[in-house]
Amino acid sequence: MKNKKLITLIFFGIFIGQVQAQNSKLRYADKQFALENYAHAAEIYEEAYKRKGIYKTAVKIAETYSNIKDYDKAYLWSKEVIAFEEAGRSDYYAYLIAAMQADKGFDVEELLKDSDFEVFDFPELDFGRIEYLHANRANVNLVSVDGLNSEGSDFGFSKDKHGNVFFTSDRGPVVSSEKASIRLDAKNSLFSQGKSDFNDRAFFGLYRKSKAGDLMALKTDLKGALHMSDAYVTLDGKRIFYTAVVGKAKGNKREDIVNQPGVYFADLDQDGLINNTKALPFNEPFAYGVMHPYLDERNKRLFFASDMPGGLGGYDIYYVEFNDRMEFGMPVNLGPEINTPGNESHPSISGDIFYFSSSGHSGLGGMDIFSADYDKGSFSGVKNMGVPYNSSRDDFAYRVSEDGVSYLSSDRSGGLGLDDIYYIVDLQKQLQAQLVDCDGYPIEGAYDATLLIKPQSEQIETIKGSQNEVLAALDPESAYSLKIDKKGYFPVLDSTLSTFGLREDTLKRVYTLVKIPYQTAAIVDIIYYDLDKSGIRNDAIPILDRIGELMKKYDFLDLVVSSHTDSRASKAYNENLSQRRADAVRDYIAKFDIESDRLRLEWHGEEVLVNDCGDGIPCSESRHQMNRRSELVLEAFPDMDKKYELPENWKDYLTNKCDEIGFFELMQQDLAEIPTVYFDFDKSTLRQKHYKELERVVFMMQKMPNLHLYIEGHTDQRGSETYNMPLSEKRAKVVMDYLKEMGLESSRIKSKWMGKSIPVHDCMSQDCTEAMHQLNRRSELLLKRPEKE
Repeated sequence: MKNKKLITLIFFGIFIGQVQAQNSKLRYADKQFALENYAHAAEIYEEAYKRKGIYKTAVKIAETYSNIKDYDKAYLWSKEVIAFEEAGRSDYYAYLIAAMQADKGFDVEELLKDSDFEVFDFPELDFGRIEYLHANRANVNLVSVDGLNSEGSDFGFSKDKHGNVFFTSDRGPVVSSEKASIRLDAKNSLFSQGKSDFNDRAFFGLYRKSKAGDLMALKTDLKGALHMSDAYVTLDGKRIFYTAVVGKAKGNKREDIVNQPGVYFADLDQDGLINNTKALPFNEPFAYGVMHPYLDERNKRLFFASDMPGGLGGYDIYYVEFNDRMEFGMPVNLGPEINTPGNESHPSISGDIFYFSSSGHSGLGGMDIFSADYDKGSFSGVKNMGVPYNSSRDDFAYRVSEDGVSYLSSDRSGGLGLDDIYYIVDLQKQLQAQLVDCDGYPIEGAYDATLLIKPQSEQIETIKGSQNEVLAALDPESAYSLKIDKKGYFPVLDSTLSTFGLREDTLKRVYTLVKIPYQTAAIVDIIYYDLDKSGIRNDAIPILDRIGELMKKYDFLDLVVSSHTDSRASKAYNENLSQRRADAVRDYIAKFDIESDRLRLEWHGEEVLVNDCGDGIPCSESRHQMNRRSELVLEAFPDMDKKYELPENWKDYLTNKCDEIGFFELMQQDLAEIPTVYFDFDKSTLRQKHYKELERVVFMMQKMPNLHLYIEGHTDQRGSETYNMPLSEKRAKVVMDYLKEMGLESSRIKSKWMGKSIPVHDCMSQDCTEAMHQLNRRSELLLKRPEKE
């Protein structure tokens, strides 16, 4: 019996010793964890877990590996945690984050299939946004920067005009976990006032790689500097801003070392020596951190990140203005458009774009890179730069160098070390040119697209999309021209296509194709002949000269000549006479070197009279004269099988190319003349010469059915307004009545009368000659689109 009791006591003593040893080991691991000596803490936790695998220890191990960015181990241990019955929502949340950061995908339903949780139990994880960012991947590649990255952590990028590159690195041997140290986390803004070590690596230092490829560590005169990072070197290479952690002790204990970072600026010489270091006046290493300097040299603003009091939470981005003597003003918080309750860091500017990293804005996980519009000191339009700029891990320190190359730092999988520096290579951009008609509907049917890269004019292949749009791959930082040809439409030429500075992956355009108004009467006129003659009269020469000049100027104009006679003589004789008159027009136009196929001759003898002066009808000579004529129509775009260009000098004036009536109006401005009808003093009867002019107006209106005629009657300024107003009305109406008599629809004619209110010459303020009074006595005619009621 005594022996049994003794054995029992021995085993009990061994068990108590094991429990005490296990508890002692866990207390030691907890202490290392509290000191942020995570690498050493992880070793002890794992030893304890091997002896006794309990839920709390597994949670600590997973959290420890997450803190030192060992994502694969963090995922494995998070998976271990959720196997315990005690696992709750926070554990599954950590598990989902760890799965994404370890690149295990983000099929949330699959990850949660064995749990009691659903996707909606984690609203803080915007999986829809994550899927969208992955689905809309930017057309760029990230390439590791040769000669900068190591097996450790390398990040940040600054370049001077001499081609020297400055960056941060902790390259070198692994330091024993037992050695006292301070650790500055490159990405997360977590800084302890006690000694700590994240992953047993050396302190961060600043390095310079010359254009020739020589690598050297920078040396500083800042006493007690432990970590140095985030170099911003001015373009001339003579001044440097950087983040540093200075070791300061309040006593002999390791926990008394303070490691709040601060920003410092100094001179930088050609030998890599940092001299005359000065701290920013608002550094407070015992109270808060200041880091990640970026200098807006043009606007004399220094941007930085800090968790100083008064921010929105975590680290916020601030700026401070400075002068040539490097005297600094008060820090200004960038506000809630940029800053969040999370952490913001690594500001930089390129042109009118502000870049920064954030864990508070919606992203893919960890720190993501964001852009915002930057205009006169204000910020707007914050946008996640998406994949592949961002990953499920930490992405930060985005910088665009003076030569236009973009760089970023990341601890994404596939890198050489813990953090790596990458540069961005633009892959081909996409052209998406939608073709629509004047109603906004997609153009159907065949067309030709000619895409040329400038300046070599090499043709680039295009394809047609599902909506008949033009699709093509474009080189980055290049200029192009695109021409669209489709039968029956004016061609479209765009010489402004460019991918220079294009941030988006797709260059989008919408082109409206306008139908060619084939066989449109652009100008009409009439010339007259003497009795039984076919020769060109002197009064016809100015008309034919103008037509000839217009045909030389515009190759899309053809002339249609329709010749006629009066009713005297036989029909056979008159048909021959009308042919001779048409030939006379052709022969006259020939002196302008117009191709013969651009004239079309018609002759009708006495078959098409403009009045009732037919056979046996007594008429005055002036009425017979109206029938002895050649009607001249300059027809625009006459050949329906031919391609025509919109006249270059019309493009700037035709505001809406789909406005067919506006097109007619423009042609009239450039090509046609509308007569003004003048009257004798105190009269409202038409003069004989105006009958032929009005006949031409009727002919124009018949050929241009989309236009209306507006008549405005006027008097000179003699007489009272009471007398002149009815007189101007009569002058407007006599013109309108004659046009109606000649067969013009009354619905297409509008008239108004102005009395003496709108003179050509103001004879109230000057003495006028009779000729000046004559110019006031008139009816003006205007051919234009119908006015809205």
